[in-house]
Amino acid sequence: MIPDSWRSGEVAVIGMGKSGRSVTALLRREGARVYVSDAGKSAALEEAAASLRALGAEVDVGSHDLARIRRAVIVVASPGVPPTASPLIAARQGGVPIVGEIEIALRFLPSSRSIAVTGTNGKTTTTALIGHLLRALGVDAVDAGNIGTPLAEVALREKHPAWLALELSSFQLHDTPSINPDVGVITNLGPDHLDRYAGPDDYYADKALLLANAHAGSKWVMNGDDAEVLALHRRLPGTKRDAALSGRTWTFSLSDPGADAWYERARERLVVLGAPLIPRRELALLGDHNVANTLAAALAVMVGDRGRQTPQARMQIARAISSFRALGHRLEVVGESGGVLWINDSKATNVGSTEVALKGMTRPTILLLGGRHKGEPYTALAEPLRRIGKKVLVYGEAAPIAEADLGGLVPLERLGSSFAEVMERARSLAEPGDVVLLSPACSSYDMFRNYEERGAEFKRLARAGPAPAAK
Repeated sequence: MIPDSWRSGEVAVIGMGKSGRSVTALLRREGARVYVSDAGKSAALEEAAASLRALGAEVDVGSHDLARIRRAVIVVASPGVPPTASPLIAARQGGVPIVGEIEIALRFLPSSRSIAVTGTNGKTTTTALIGHLLRALGVDAVDAGNIGTPLAEVALREKHPAWLALELSSFQLHDTPSINPDVGVITNLGPDHLDRYAGPDDYYADKALLLANAHAGSKWVMNGDDAEVLALHRRLPGTKRDAALSGRTWTFSLSDPGADAWYERARERLVVLGAPLIPRRELALLGDHNVANTLAAALAVMVGDRGRQTPQARMQIARAISSFRALGHRLEVVGESGGVLWINDSKATNVGSTEVALKGMTRPTILLLGGRHKGEPYTALAEPLRRIGKKVLVYGEAAPIAEADLGGLVPLERLGSSFAEVMERARSLAEPGDVVLLSPACSSYDMFRNYEERGAEFKRLARAGPAPAAK
């Protein structure tokens, strides 16, 4: 499963998040010597370090042994570790190959076929829906990757799944040179992670790596409404660009009846491979973007195996779509109190995601926008906010930038770095018929550990009601 050369030296794993812990366990199971390091310091990291030491790994918490990393036979980098981090610079200085956890895990899953999903927005919902549809068809399938379950964790299981629904971020694609899915899905593309990339071109180039090992048998499901998606192959070098074009491409669209899957708006139904699949009213997901995600998922599942295109299979797929519910922190309806609807879209960590969320709103909306700025201007939000925006509450590190971009264009109020204060202000502004929408267009790291923690706090405060009046 791993090259003999890896056994002659030491593998360095950078980061002790879920993927770092899982890949360490996998490598140790195969007898590889492993050194793990994480620059962070916390009780949780110390606990993780103890568990990895029990497996026989050597671990540093709070620092990296750069000399040791330069001597490694290979470095496994967690997705959250930027290329500019000192351990990765040390690895490059030492000529040490750098890969990600998924690259290692794929070596241990040779019999599992995959539908791999990437894109700027909609990846997680599309991946989860693909897994849901496969299981509804009786297929042994697991959702993994950026969706939350490390692929190495799947590889550690005694029984490997027949199919993988695999979500891949640009960071993961950057370090997975062997990626070669049975079906590849690209949901959409827009600028993102500009706090890590020099510009959109570098970000798109990493997305294009999904196509890097394409061949005549490759199958691609692409957003026919997105010119950047359709031209993504052009970002590959010559031979790989030609190979990407040799595979078969299917498209999905919100308006084009010539696409392989499209939304027939006049009849409010989703049409896939030339026949109606399900009425829009039976899809329990908000927004046109989720119609697109559903078209992509159904199309990917059906082209992955012709046996899934029979009338019986189509009925099973339609039933499974109707039973699918929004994932946590993705336009998740938290509840309605006093005529005010509270919606948690904490996963919207870029401007494009928030723009999509706003376009799906039909009621006066109080938008909670803020966190750590990722390099994108917020001006794209002005148009949808003019339509339904009652007030934008900007907060956290990004507040002055958001205020500069949107102030004077839409009703806006700048707050500080107390999320409880933001929620109380939203509650005081909201009237029956309004929506309070957490769709921050920023990462969470100025105030929270991750978007899940941010969303959980939004839900807790929304359900708790107003703070008691001071006596």
